[in-house]
Amino acid sequence: MAADLQSKYTKLAQEYSKLRAQNQVLKKAVVDEQATSGSLKDELKQREQSLRRVEQEMDSLSFRNQQLAKRVELLQEELVATEAKGKKNKQSKGDSPSQPNLQTQIVFDEDLQKKIQENERLHIQFYEADEQHRRQEAQMKARLEQLEKDSDQHQAVVEGLTGKYMENIEKLQSDKARLEVKAQTLEREAKDCRIRTDECQQQLRKYQMELNRQLKQSSSVIQEKVPFNDTKFGDYNSLNVPPHNRRHQLRARDVAGQALGFIQDLVAALLNFHSYTEQRVHIYPLDSSIETISPLNQKFSQYLHENAAYVRPLEDGLVQLHQSITEDTVTMLETVNKLQDFSKYFSAYTRFLQKILPYQLKSLQEECEAPLCNSSLTSKNQELQDDMKRVTSIFEKLQTYISLLALPSLREDALPQSSSSAVFTQLAASLHSLHDAIKEMLKHYSQKASMEQELPTVTQKMRTTNECLLSSLGSLTNSTHKIATFFSNNLDFFTSSPGYGPRGGSGALNPVQAESMLGNKKQASAYMQAVRKARPESVPYTEALTNRRVLTSSTESREGLTQQVLQSQEKMARLEQEKEHWLLEAQLGRVRLEKETQRITELEAQLSAALGGTSNTAPVTAASQDSPSTSGHLDLDCEERGASRDKESSQSSSLVGMLLTTTCSEDVSEEESREHLIKSHYMSRVAELTSKLQMADSKAVHFHAECRALARRLTIAEKSRETMTEELKVANQNISRLQDELATTKRSYEDQLSMMSDHLCSMNETLSKQREEIDTLKLGSKGNSKKNKGR
Repeated sequence: MAADLQSKYTKLAQEYSKLRAQNQVLKKAVVDEQATSGSLKDELKQREQSLRRVEQEMDSLSFRNQQLAKRVELLQEELVATEAKGKKNKQSKGDSPSQPNLQTQIVFDEDLQKKIQENERLHIQFYEADEQHRRQEAQMKARLEQLEKDSDQHQAVVEGLTGKYMENIEKLQSDKARLEVKAQTLEREAKDCRIRTDECQQQLRKYQMELNRQLKQSSSVIQEKVPFNDTKFGDYNSLNVPPHNRRHQLRARDVAGQALGFIQDLVAALLNFHSYTEQRVHIYPLDSSIETISPLNQKFSQYLHENAAYVRPLEDGLVQLHQSITEDTVTMLETVNKLQDFSKYFSAYTRFLQKILPYQLKSLQEECEAPLCNSSLTSKNQELQDDMKRVTSIFEKLQTYISLLALPSLREDALPQSSSSAVFTQLAASLHSLHDAIKEMLKHYSQKASMEQELPTVTQKMRTTNECLLSSLGSLTNSTHKIATFFSNNLDFFTSSPGYGPRGGSGALNPVQAESMLGNKKQASAYMQAVRKARPESVPYTEALTNRRVLTSSTESREGLTQQVLQSQEKMARLEQEKEHWLLEAQLGRVRLEKETQRITELEAQLSAALGGTSNTAPVTAASQDSPSTSGHLDLDCEERGASRDKESSQSSSLVGMLLTTTCSEDVSEEESREHLIKSHYMSRVAELTSKLQMADSKAVHFHAECRALARRLTIAEKSRETMTEELKVANQNISRLQDELATTKRSYEDQLSMMSDHLCSMNETLSKQREEIDTLKLGSKGNSKKNKGR
């Protein structure tokens, strides 16, 4: 029990030290935050003082401006008074000025009036500009608030998408791990399958050799015994391999390769045309980056975005058709099955054009309804609508002809030779019509693009898109021209008969039996290659028997060794299990040994403590005082004290544990008193430890509450710091804005003061000139009066 109390006390001391350390850290953090908040408050006070200082400067400037305005008014009033006094002086003297001086005075008055009117006009313009500036500032503030809201919304969307993508990444990683495990399982299965495949191939080779032998035997019997002519029956005759036309096959492969190159150029041009059309829909008549486009254009853009799913298969289908045409195959309309796939892909693209045609026409009509669309642009849009309809109808014709050419590979007599020639001819004419229609579209679109570049609202993005559309239409025109020219040049090859057919030249190939005929052709070529191949040297019979005996003995020994290996592996696994079992048993024994050793140590300590207490309360002999730590010494003590007394071995138990002693009949009271003393000692010790434990618990609770309060204060300080930081940012922005306004106002007032000072200078110059003229006139009048007096 004392050990448990000691361990609890140690744990409490450790927790107390941890909480004390955490308390110190939290106190330091709170002090730091308080210092930071104090510095922020001081900075805010400084900014407020600077803001008040700027406002005082603005008030002083406005007061100075009013003083200057009053000074200008006083100067104007003095000017008017001076002019009036000059007129009165002239009238009082009775002198009539001459006509040129009056005209000069009138000119000066008119000039002064014009200057005054110009000053008033400048004041009005300044007031209007100030009002316009305030309105623009209010608009900019509203727009800034809207943009901040949009930014917050976008940030929220980005955070949501980031979380979603992280979830997807975790999911994909788990899927990857699962797939890796699955891949390892599949690899093991694949190895097993390879082993079984090798065995099956060996059996297959044996069966093939047997079947070849039987086939040769049967063929010799049929040739010798059964006279049979398969050309008498059309079904049998169609299975015969026709004579091989190597020149036709090489020409067909060359033509297919050229067609593949042209179709690749056409596919690239169509992809560019649809992609740039989608880009133009997002730009004109409404820019999707500024405002939302119409629902019609949104749907049209969505359909145009899917163009690759319909255009790419055209190239893939022709690639498969080109790969199916080799030197060893028979190339006819009845045997070219890949033409049916190309026909399906072309039909899908034609349906795509039919689907987007109404949206394309409505989009052009919407461009006509735009505010800046004039009559010439409307006419060009109508011409483009006609061109779109014409191109779609030509693609429908081409789809019809290609479907007709693919029919002979499905059923017999679907398209006679004469009809196929007519279809090829019409297909060439449709290709030329397609080239002409796209050429007209390019012409009309180039004219429309040149007109749109003259519009005042056209952007650089719009110009670039129009140039890309024109380049894609140009490449589309070149590719259609190449395809039409290529088809016209090779029309004789398409319409001519390849020369393949049943023996005797009657009838045509059945598409159902064409595949069997091609299989017969491959078998015949393989048979000829096998006949021409040199036979390998055979193994002698005796050597083969020896090899068989060696193989059999090695197989038996291998099976025996395999069984021994399996038995050894099972034995090793069993021994491993036993080893693990005994290791566990050894660990358990070690734990038990440690526990017993600890228990024995505790018992010895308790025994020594008990014997030490006995030596203080009862008479003990010298032998017991020499070594009071073991039970054997207690027995010797009893023997020395009374050899003639009867010895009674008893087992005394107390709070310390079990103690084996040999007690005498006279020492019973002494043992009881010792037991009582030991009991009282340990009870007092337990009470003391309990009080210490309660004190530690109360301190721990107190420190825990204090730490929680400090943590709460820390969070409040952090929130206040954030709010103060935001307020400081707002104050900085207001200060910068007010400084800008102050600089602008100061600059405008300086400009006005410079203008007013220039005007005052000019007025002073005018007044000085007028005074000089008045003085000259006075002097002249005085001289005239003297002359008159002298006369």
